[in-house]
Amino acid sequence: MEHITHWISGQPWTGPTDRTGPVHDPAVGRVTARVDLADPDVVDHAVRTAVEAAAEWRRSSLSQRTRVLFAFRELLAAHAQEVAAAITAEHGKVLSDALGEVTRGLEVVEFACGIPHQLKGGYSEGVSTGVDVHSVRQPLGVVAVISPFNFPAMVPLWFVPVAIAAGNAVVLKPSEKDPSASMVMARLWQQAGLPDGVLTVLHGDRVTVDALLTHPAVRAVSFVGSTPVARHVYETATAHGKRVQALGGAKNHMLVLPDADLDLAADAAVNAGFGSAGERCMAISAVVAVDPVGDALVQRIADRIGRLRTGDGRRGCDMGPLVTAEHRDRVVGLVGAGVDGGADLVVDGRLVEPDGDAGGFWLGPTLFDRVTTDMSIYREEIFGPVLSVLRVATYDEGLALVNASPYGNGTAIFTNDGGAARRFEYEVEVGMVGINVPVPVPMAYYSFGGWKQSLFGDTHAHGAEGVHFFTRGKVVTTRWLDPSHGGVDLGFPTHT
Repeated sequence: MEHITHWISGQPWTGPTDRTGPVHDPAVGRVTARVDLADPDVVDHAVRTAVEAAAEWRRSSLSQRTRVLFAFRELLAAHAQEVAAAITAEHGKVLSDALGEVTRGLEVVEFACGIPHQLKGGYSEGVSTGVDVHSVRQPLGVVAVISPFNFPAMVPLWFVPVAIAAGNAVVLKPSEKDPSASMVMARLWQQAGLPDGVLTVLHGDRVTVDALLTHPAVRAVSFVGSTPVARHVYETATAHGKRVQALGGAKNHMLVLPDADLDLAADAAVNAGFGSAGERCMAISAVVAVDPVGDALVQRIADRIGRLRTGDGRRGCDMGPLVTAEHRDRVVGLVGAGVDGGADLVVDGRLVEPDGDAGGFWLGPTLFDRVTTDMSIYREEIFGPVLSVLRVATYDEGLALVNASPYGNGTAIFTNDGGAARRFEYEVEVGMVGINVPVPVPMAYYSFGGWKQSLFGDTHAHGAEGVHFFTRGKVVTTRWLDPSHGGVDLGFPTHT
């Protein structure tokens, strides 16, 4: 059985480990590896090592940093299939979806390659007699990134390249459920020329997380996960004086107006609802159908579900298993609660016959109709392949339903009416909006994040907000009473 340990000082950890956890292959339901879980003393050792590395890395020139970023980009692109295979083996999502995750992460690496432009400050000459003012942005030091199980490559890539490009050292705590993708990427960073200690990978559980949140040398924390855990991370880390961006849960709605192309809307609902077995923070879990399109839309969605193939992600299936047996059982319980609550179960994923091992953590695509806002399948973030259709009479009623949600992560509207789309864009209280786009994940040079209980802290991921999160501003006021310079050098000036 494989043994997965931490990555500290540019090599696998060789020190003592008191605790380990299981890593499953969800498509067969068996433990395939054991992963070390870091106790506070290991966390302290790793952070202190990162502090030393950060002191050197911040002094490196922007040209040196970008050379490492460009090299990592090329290595990650060349090894994308290897990273995707590790994701499928431990998370269960199909290979094409895993490869898409790596591709979206690569976009952030490419954005980080432009860090010299992002870190440019301002300059004002002659603000007073003989006085000039300029601004700079400098790294924080050691930052922690705590990523979830559902995107073991993409979410670390939202944060790590930007933080490293800005001159910080990063301690990455991936999910203990699927840790191998982070280990592959750590080796690629080393091959790209990143100095040892600038990136640390610590595996662990809540004990590990709390040790990072309270460690005095950790300056900032980036987190993605469920809303209760995001709240805990935010409250604990800020109480210890840290800067925090904690992206929480979601209940994403898709509003379908009567003039929408229903075939396009049905395709979108299936793609956004069941991709990665619904284990996406940007998954559409609630379709809001405005009368009179409900019946026709539900029928189209059901027809498409009937053509999906659930099974082992390495066999060319459309949808894979859920990540653990416990999570599968929780989602199955919510399906039962939906039936008990009076929703119409149109497609029952509990009856699926998967193309995979009988021991896999299976639940097929599930469709409910005539769901109401008081039902548990609507109120709770299911995080599984369960799509609920709610019926409303008007656009205004649908908008009010979306805005009443305690979450504000992502939403979409499907319509051919430009005026309605523009009004929705303005009125909806959600951080990321799609117009005829069901999964509106922003490009890397924009920033990712929601509103309300989908975000704790006021800074979103990657893009300009990500650069600002991992740096702090400084303004310098200068007066030179007798400016002079000297020396002769006919060589071509370089930026090194």
